[in-house]
Amino acid sequence: MQGHADPDFAAVAAAFAENFRSRDELGAAVCLYRAGVKVVDLWGGWADAARTRPWREDTIVCMMSVGKGMAALCVWMLVDRGQIDIDRPVADYWPGFAGGGKGGITVRTLLQAKAGLLYLDHAPDGSAYDWETIVAAIEAQEPCWEPGTDHGYHSATMGHLLGELVRRVDGRMIDRFLREEVTGPLGADYGYGAAWADPARVADIVPNAASHTFVQTRDPSTKLGRAWRIRPVVEDHYNDEMARTRIFPSSNGHGNARSVARIFAALAEGGRLDGTTLMSAGTVDRMREQSWHGTCAMTDRTFRYAHGFFLNEPAMSPMGTNPRAFGHPGAGGAIGFADPENGIAFSYSPALMCAGGGVGDRCEALVAAAYA
Repeated sequence: MQGHADPDFAAVAAAFAENFRSRDELGAAVCLYRAGVKVVDLWGGWADAARTRPWREDTIVCMMSVGKGMAALCVWMLVDRGQIDIDRPVADYWPGFAGGGKGGITVRTLLQAKAGLLYLDHAPDGSAYDWETIVAAIEAQEPCWEPGTDHGYHSATMGHLLGELVRRVDGRMIDRFLREEVTGPLGADYGYGAAWADPARVADIVPNAASHTFVQTRDPSTKLGRAWRIRPVVEDHYNDEMARTRIFPSSNGHGNARSVARIFAALAEGGRLDGTTLMSAGTVDRMREQSWHGTCAMTDRTFRYAHGFFLNEPAMSPMGTNPRAFGHPGAGGAIGFADPENGIAFSYSPALMCAGGGVGDRCEALVAAAYA
């Protein structure tokens, strides 16, 4: 284990070490900001299952669905600039979106995960990394329910939905917008895919057969399997060439705890950090307003959901003691979140996926230690 933890947060270092001793940690990083200052920055273990590559200070890893939170951030930055009105129909910005009876879906409904666009039934199997094919499939897709009347995590689709909205409004692809407007100005080591990074820096994702998401996304008889059939069927889909070179915002954002915590630190500080402004404090508050709390129509798990982000929910998305803390988890246990009331930003980036359907005992232990 390397890095540092301020004395006030020694419990986080102790929990991180304990993860390796008793919770089967393979390789990971954890980072914590308090009041805009980095107070924990730790990494350790191995970057591959064979334990041949040490996890180094600059190691990055796929953080899965944390990328959907980054896509939502990009949309909210355009809202903050007055370029998107969340109460206007998505089709006002993206005319083809109106196909399949979706003309009345507003940006707000989309951000609330109430649009009913869980699946891409018109997309060929394995087409997730073909942006234009997925966009055409979205345009043809019919909602699963009357938009606004139910709610469900748009597990496989949200990245393209929000990413294409950004492109229609701003003109830049979501990866370029994120790089030029967020990660570049903040100096955050994060992006979609990992083509921008030295391959030697990229840790492998090590699947866990006890992960509900891992199992269900590979089973076409499940709802998650129906949604994720767009992902190519390869032996090691988390680490293959397409996952590391193409743009799939729902799943393949690569970074580490240090980079993601820095982005959420800006949100915890009212949208501004070290001279870089992402948005106003008022917009930060708007995007973390609760839109629903209950059983998700996609996963059958209980979530609290805001507008493109999850809210603190102890069982599935633990984010400390503040019910208004918000962020985004990733399959396997990665997470990034902001707690503006307490001035906290936190992230964890593991190589070995956790068991179950939440963020796992390793992430839970680190969050609990941070708030202790």
